[in-house]
Amino acid sequence: MTKLPVVKSRDLEKVLFKLGFNKVRQKGSHAFYRHNDGRYTVIPHHPSRDLSPILVLKILKEINLEREEFERLI
Repeated sequence: MTKLPVVKSRDLEKVLFKLGFNKVRQKGSHAFYRHNDGRYTVIPHHPSRDLSPILVLKILKEINLEREEFERLI
């Protein structure tokens, strides 16, 4: 199993938009995204920081997306 690539919040947001998620609200630096089928997730937007690989894996699990598919979409 390979390591996840380093991801910024904007890159992950673009992947969510490709998958059909919509930004429904934001509270502080945390943006909330929802899909029409009921899936949802939260992404912290800190411009100067990368997302932790552990957090990225948790988000992928929340939205039922495989690592390979995620790496293809980036």
